[in-house]
Amino acid sequence: MFSGADAYQGELAAEISIRESAVERLLAVTPDDVAAASELTFARNVFLPLTTACRYTCTYCTYYDVPGEATLLSPEDVRSQLRVGSDAGCTEALFTFGDAPDDRYTQIHDQLAEWGYDDILEYLRDCCEIALEEGLLPHSNPGDITEPDFERLGPVNASMGVMLETTADVDAHAGGRRKTPGQRLNTIRAAGEIGVPFTTGLLVGIGETWRDRAKSLLAIRALHERYDHVQEVIVQNVVPNERSDFQRPSVETMRRTVAMARAALPAEISVQVPPNLSPTRELLDCGVDDLGGVSPVTEDYVNPDYDWPALRELTDIAASADVPLYERLPVYDRYLPSELRRTDFGGAGAAGSWLSEPIVAAITADDVHGARYRGVAQRDGPLSVEVPATSSGSAD
Repeated sequence: MFSGADAYQGELAAEISIRESAVERLLAVTPDDVAAASELTFARNVFLPLTTACRYTCTYCTYYDVPGEATLLSPEDVRSQLRVGSDAGCTEALFTFGDAPDDRYTQIHDQLAEWGYDDILEYLRDCCEIALEEGLLPHSNPGDITEPDFERLGPVNASMGVMLETTADVDAHAGGRRKTPGQRLNTIRAAGEIGVPFTTGLLVGIGETWRDRAKSLLAIRALHERYDHVQEVIVQNVVPNERSDFQRPSVETMRRTVAMARAALPAEISVQVPPNLSPTRELLDCGVDDLGGVSPVTEDYVNPDYDWPALRELTDIAASADVPLYERLPVYDRYLPSELRRTDFGGAGAAGSWLSEPIVAAITADDVHGARYRGVAQRDGPLSVEVPATSSGSAD
């Protein structure tokens, strides 16, 4: 059983029972036990790190800056970058920042107060509204948050996310401000309670064991079975950087982990591997079906030493697997209202209503942005990626 909460999470402790027999079965999975996907997808985004402040100091992370050095993007800078992304044909505004940055960083708190905000989440909500005005669907990764926070942010986000990383207590999360599995599980649970399409994932190579990886995947599955809200799971390997002495996991480790993810998760959950960090070409036969968010206009601020792949590289990856490549929205097809899904959508839609009125209004708007969203949803976007015809079909 996994459980945990600190003062930040309070009563939202997530208790999940995992059968040892399920762990053992998953540990026996190999790449030979799963099939390659019949298609690959990606999202076109603009990446906006609202601040590099974070209350955690994970030893593998280069994203955060220490107090006194972290900055905060101004509303003017946010709008300017969003406009560039919209003009470049993006559909997703990816907002991210460290956990509770205004809790640890006085400078960030004071700047927010000067702009008239009580906390970073209030500012994030306004930034999401700016994104909708500029023609982008927000996808926010605000770290550990609670049900009331999701109630505040859900209406202005097409989807949201947080990396579980691992259910294990690893030394990489050690310190006075340690990240705990319970906090992450609580956040995934809270998203399910409010009904927010959600992205989570594993970080491979930070001191976790194979059993930890199996338990992490089964915990995600258990929460999805309860709420039906997990749209994709990222399997991301740790990468070397100036703060980290962790070594990049081997290709064989990644192949086995991705295969375990595909075997553990229901078919409706995509398995994503980011090609700028991982040997994705060598993992395609292990069940990868999504290449993640790729930005034509901004860098990967979480992993600045590893550039986004060019869109042409994505088509080459798909061609190497002899499968078509399609652009997608930040919210997956099954969470769209049925009238907005493409006619050849072969999966089962998630029961109930998942998108707020502002998000649906943006997608259905009679303007250039609404047309772009609907084009991508119908796989007929104005900037669709072309892949040479194959025996599996083609994208056009």
